[in-house]
Amino acid sequence: MSVRDRAGRAPRRPTGRAAFRDLRLEVEEFHYEYAATLERGDIEDWPEFFTEDATYKIIARDNADHGLPLGLVYCEGKAMLRDRAFALRNTEMYAPRYLQIRISNTRILAANGPEIRAEASYILIETLVDEASSLQQVGKYRDVFLRGDGGLLLKDRQCVYDTVVIDNCLVFPV
Repeated sequence: MSVRDRAGRAPRRPTGRAAFRDLRLEVEEFHYEYAATLERGDIEDWPEFFTEDATYKIIARDNADHGLPLGLVYCEGKAMLRDRAFALRNTEMYAPRYLQIRISNTRILAANGPEIRAEASYILIETLVDEASSLQQVGKYRDVFLRGDGGLLLKDRQCVYDTVVIDNCLVFPV
């Protein structure tokens, strides 16, 4: 299945191996910092990885592939991301846990001006303090990045997980 933009055109790939490699490395560095922030539990900093009008969704692959909008989490705009972070830190009740997020196989799908479309595989491992570690999710990030003065920001992140069964509740962002 080929990726197309909203007008139905096939995206343009970056020209030249060096440009392609540089974009991939930049996106990978973004992923490393994103994962490290969540692993440290710095949930208040999580919204800063997104543009003001960003969309963030956690959705099952079956729904995503069939264009069905229902997902586990849907946030529209940085204000909604901040509300989610605030709720997680201040109002939600959940058992203490640690996260490990592994991100690999980053691919640049298209680059047009300041916009970069990319995908990467992720694995989310969760450890409740008094239990063995468990595999929480396996899936792909389907991302649209925008380049600004301070670097890359996410305009759209779809966390598309592979199974319809999630072990335990999903508490923190992916």
